[in-house]
Amino acid sequence: MAQPIIYWVRRDLRLSDNPALVAACAAGGPVIPVFICDEVVERHGAAPKWRQGLGVEAFARTLEEAGSKLILRRGDALAQLQALIEDTGAAEVHWNRLYDPDSRKRDEGVKAALKDADIKAVSHRGHVLFEPWTVETGSGSFYKVYTPFWKAVRDRDPGDALATPKIPAPDSWPASDDIADWDLGAAMDRGVEVVADHLNVGEGAARARLANFIGHGIDDYADARDNLGKTGTSLLSENLTYGEISARACWWAGRRAMEDGKQGAETFLKEIVWRDFAYHLVHHTPRITHANWREDWDAFPWNEDERRAEVKAWKQGRTGMPIVDAAMREMYVTGRMHNRARMLVASYLTKHLMCHWKIGLDWFEDCLVDWDPASNAMGWQWSAGSGPDATPYFRVFNPETQAEKFDRHARYRTRWLAELSSQPPQTACSYFEAIPRSWPMSPEDAYPDAPIVSASEGRQRALDAYSNRNF
Repeated sequence: MAQPIIYWVRRDLRLSDNPALVAACAAGGPVIPVFICDEVVERHGAAPKWRQGLGVEAFARTLEEAGSKLILRRGDALAQLQALIEDTGAAEVHWNRLYDPDSRKRDEGVKAALKDADIKAVSHRGHVLFEPWTVETGSGSFYKVYTPFWKAVRDRDPGDALATPKIPAPDSWPASDDIADWDLGAAMDRGVEVVADHLNVGEGAARARLANFIGHGIDDYADARDNLGKTGTSLLSENLTYGEISARACWWAGRRAMEDGKQGAETFLKEIVWRDFAYHLVHHTPRITHANWREDWDAFPWNEDERRAEVKAWKQGRTGMPIVDAAMREMYVTGRMHNRARMLVASYLTKHLMCHWKIGLDWFEDCLVDWDPASNAMGWQWSAGSGPDATPYFRVFNPETQAEKFDRHARYRTRWLAELSSQPPQTACSYFEAIPRSWPMSPEDAYPDAPIVSASEGRQRALDAYSNRNF
């Protein structure tokens, strides 16, 4: 029998349109899929680590239905791959590329070591529409502003989605861990039971969600996506981040909808490309994930003390600014936050409270089940003003006017703030069932009489600080 081929599973928990899996299956030997809970996965925050584990479990079931199996290992990625190669006699390792600094450092080390050992190591494009080095400006540089980036790729062909391959299995399987022993949800504590009700896990669920959105939601998407009181978004970010559906599958679904005359289709395509834009920026300027993209912001006097009462109030949804607090509680109950709300809470933290965007970046990384290293970094720096294509420093979202515009009937605030209703809905009460036991909060608490920083005071404070800088 031909030597086995290892397919290294990461953020590509799907059978369809999976370039690394297709290549592994075409290599001529039995394929051994393996997921490694390695140094990169171990650094994830509580919610994304737990959610990735659920996705891995779902993918394992999918592979079993296809006559294959997912091998689970925990530890250093290179060491685990080397051990698996020794156990099985594998001759090749295939995986889909990732672009964040931690993943790139790991992958470059793995590829170099495997090649030194005469093991064929091949990475593939499977996480983005277009490779970061294939989209250039006229001067040969990378795009730093979204609109010209969009114009450069909107008519480019990302290639057809790949069909699901038949996966050849080995005569015998190597040893595998039991994912239950990893206890990936430990840091979630009691939040597991609350957030689990709001998840959409696995390839089948992802494809059904895309089909439902294309059939019933995309036509109104351009306007409805900003309406906090209704479900007007695709909700696909959770599935895209773990590769339970490919960006290319979403792209072609959106293109077909546009050809069918669906009014919101182009806006949806722009959002898929915005995700690509984030990964291109992370690839070309990896500092965006941990430092000001615009280096002239390094001296800006943001507060970096997470222990301050204002920061705690922001995290707990107790700022006294209802639209901000509702958004923070939505995240704690569902593991997600409406995109319009993300902009509002980020603006309030960085501009009204004058806190460093890294505080928010880290909190989102701990709390979001759809956490994405590129989108999270770009989104926070966009809101703070320190990133590429950023919101101008003088644009300070007014939470009160934003609430009136995008939550006119207060449905969103009512859904998530128990203290503002005599008969709060379960969504609002669930927040108190999910929060850490160290937070002494209950639905019977009185809501803050006034915001910790008012809309007008915060705006003026931010503008005063900005006016002392030479932008």
